[in-house]
Amino acid sequence: MCSLAQAVCRPAAGSPVLLTLWIVAVGALMLLYCQYCVEQDASRPAAGLHPEAASAKATAAAPILKGGPVLDISALTWAVTIGLILALLAVDLILAAARPHRVGYGEATAWSVFYILVAVGFGVWFAARYGGEFGTEYFAGYIVEKSLSVDNLFVFVIIMTTFAVPAEHQHKVLTFGIVLALAMRAIFIALGATLLALFSFMFLLFGLLLIYTAVQLFRHRDEDPDIEDNVMVKAARRLLPITADYVGGRLTTRVDGRRMVTPLLIVLLAIGSIDLLFALDSIPAVFGVTQEPYIVFTANAFALLGLRALFFLVKGLLDRLVYLAAGLSLILAFIGVKLILHWAHVDLYDGVPEIPTPISLAVIALVLAVVTVASLIKTRRDPTAKAHPGSLRAHPPKPAESGQEAGPY
Repeated sequence: MCSLAQAVCRPAAGSPVLLTLWIVAVGALMLLYCQYCVEQDASRPAAGLHPEAASAKATAAAPILKGGPVLDISALTWAVTIGLILALLAVDLILAAARPHRVGYGEATAWSVFYILVAVGFGVWFAARYGGEFGTEYFAGYIVEKSLSVDNLFVFVIIMTTFAVPAEHQHKVLTFGIVLALAMRAIFIALGATLLALFSFMFLLFGLLLIYTAVQLFRHRDEDPDIEDNVMVKAARRLLPITADYVGGRLTTRVDGRRMVTPLLIVLLAIGSIDLLFALDSIPAVFGVTQEPYIVFTANAFALLGLRALFFLVKGLLDRLVYLAAGLSLILAFIGVKLILHWAHVDLYDGVPEIPTPISLAVIALVLAVVTVASLIKTRRDPTAKAHPGSLRAHPPKPAESGQEAGPY
């Protein structure tokens, strides 16, 4: 698998523009495939469908309160899906715990390709079994979550740099971040689905939240989040005794008979608080693409599973994506408008137009392609240009350091 992945991806990695065009082409093929499934669904007799698919198709044909189809997923399908995700997550955990090492380009490439193929393969199966409409929603949600995950990687890089995390412990930190992000997003998905089912005005609130986030992110697109100003980090530094080094990647240790925590615990606290903030943004964003909890969960899970390998693969490229924060703000604003239009269509007047999911998928893919190509052109013309993940609020400038290297805490 490693040699095949390197053969496919190494030329593209050497030419980021080609890599971007390749990703856009894959997205276009996914969209065409889902449209084909929609046409097949329209002409296929329901009697020949799998029982679950026939149930989903029959439900889609019936009018419902929210004005759209509902996906009927059995408990067995949920259990198998969660089992698959936990199995993939266990592989990450075992590799991170059993063999701490510096992750090389070849290994990162192989695992990144593997996780993308798993996500695409799941989407193809899902569209074929439950219909192209739901398949399009899954791929749109996956692309939204994947793009937000790249911004998440920016912040991970800042945290790793701020706390001088040794290379051999970085994959352990990333795996912890992914596990915590999955847990938090599962909670927010359940909460969001419940609120949307009970109160249709939550579409309006989610839309306004995304538009506010988009405006703030665009205003502060050239800033970095201040990790040192994190409430949990500041409290931990004030209340806990911290060692000067990472002590072999442990969380706690004893020094002269005294129990102390290592900087790794502070790093995990920083990662956890960042995961919480990203969950607050990403869940309303993907609910703007689909209201189906199963699709929301799988899109999030498959987007997050490959995050650890993607970090080591693209961390050198992140500094060149100078327009990423601006592009993400446009995507969040677009999804926010989509949610508000959906609310108006359901609660105010059914003549209010809605944005179809295929159009959403096309807009998101186009924005990401333009942002990536424009960023690479900008950094080629101006090598001093540097990307920033953006911030939701302004931070006062820090006084210049005295030339000393930053330590772990």
